Amino acid sequence: MKFRKVIFWIHLACGVAAGLVILMMSVTGVLLTYERQITSWFDEPDYASPAPPATRLPVTLLLESAMEYAPDIKPAAVTLSSDPTAPVTVQLNRTRNLYLNPYTGEILNEGARGIRSFFQAVTGWHRWFNLEGEARGTARAVTGACNLIFLFLVMSGMYLWLPRKFNWPFIRGVLFFNPRATTGRARDYNWHHVFGIWSSIPLLIVIATAVVFSYPWANNLVFRSVGEEPIRRGMHGPGPERETRGRDARNSNPTGNEETGTSLSLDELFQRAAVHLDNWKTITIQDPAGTVDNINFLIDQGTGGQPQKRHQLTLGRGSGEVIKWEPFNSLSPGRRMRVLIRFLHTGEALGIPGQTIAGLVSLTSLIMVWTGLALAWRRLIVPLLKKY
Repeated sequence: MKFRKVIFWIHLACGVAAGLVILMMSVTGVLLTYERQITSWFDEPDYASPAPPATRLPVTLLLESAMEYAPDIKPAAVTLSSDPTAPVTVQLNRTRNLYLNPYTGEILNEGARGIRSFFQAVTGWHRWFNLEGEARGTARAVTGACNLIFLFLVMSGMYLWLPRKFNWPFIRGVLFFNPRATTGRARDYNWHHVFGIWSSIPLLIVIATAVVFSYPWANNLVFRSVGEEPIRRGMHGPGPERETRGRDARNSNPTGNEETGTSLSLDELFQRAAVHLDNWKTITIQDPAGTVDNINFLIDQGTGGQPQKRHQLTLGRGSGEVIKWEPFNSLSPGRRMRVLIRFLHTGEALGIPGQTIAGLVSLTSLIMVWTGLALAWRRLIVPLLKKY
């Protein structure tokens, strides 16, 4: 019993120390639950698509329309949908998009920039108190440490939840809501246990995946757990071999076809990408206005937040030859795990159901922090106040 008491007091001390930061991360986590869907809903313009047999404009004409609208900005990407009624999205930078009518090239709008700014601020608070400059590094260290403490709180809470005696009345009292818990203390105690135990497993996943973002040792552990060398930050490939292959590919596939003196148009390259994989939902052309010898296509068969349904195709501009086909399953186990972890944290890897679960456990963690702090206040502060 002494060991249990030690764990309890460590649990209590950690909860008090990190409670407010965890509360902030929980609130912002709830707000970010359906960020992708809400942003898309506000972004997508309403326009009347022409009746068949109208055809969509070539990609080059759509790109020219966007570049005329924003001549000082080089488009970073163009996204086309298999849905004939969906607009074409031209990404100018991380926070600014253009939405075009795919049949006329008309600029429909720039999306809901206010909504994007709101979610950007919420994300900033979630990660580093929305601070800038050198203060951001300190804030990120604080949120990372508090997240690690939260992991301990959930694990120790699961241990403390275990009843001293396995009898049904006791288990029922901490497993289900107790209608007889009418006082504030009894209600907080009951809610703290009920929400804690029912959300513990998905909450552990959400917290543990965040630890991977916060600490290099946790990121490296993902790769080493499957016998791989960790990927350095900023390196997009599995290692130096990929960089060498990329250089060799660029050198061996010059822009333009040596036999004809011509190069394939962006539209021809897009058509080759479109038939490369069935059942795609969107295809994103990366750096469409660039002059590099190879061009990348991100082919998505999912919702946009499901990395297991995203694949990359690299074609040579001159010949249209497949330089690299990199479906998700071709990635090494370590890379697959690392990419999935990013979207398991938000639940997006599992679609709407996964996002909903992630949002609900963020809500339950908010309740657990609030009830935990309330119980700590009654245990630690109220007796002191009564003395005076």
